[in-house]
Amino acid sequence: MHLVVIGWLYVALMMAVAEATNTNGTVLGAIFTFLLYGLAPVALVVYLMATPARRKAQRAREAAEREAAIRAAEDTPSIAPDAGGEPAADAVAPVREEK
Repeated sequence: MHLVVIGWLYVALMMAVAEATNTNGTVLGAIFTFLLYGLAPVALVVYLMATPARRKAQRAREAAEREAAIRAAEDTPSIAPDAGGEPAADAVAPVREEK
């Protein structure tokens, strides 16, 4: 993959040099030739070719975070609502007074 990128950029550079040294060519034209024929297509192709690797890395990162969260949940003891030793309410119901 890297060899193709280097080769493409070399050819685009040689096109730009030919543009700059031609009697009808300009340096500005050479710069645009290199950018539009060389750098832009190579950047686009490299970005598109790296998409599966980025997705794979993102999935691996999410799986690792999920595993860490599961391990942390297993390590943390669960606390029952009545674990404090206090009664939930009064043990004796209040007595109603009659009038």
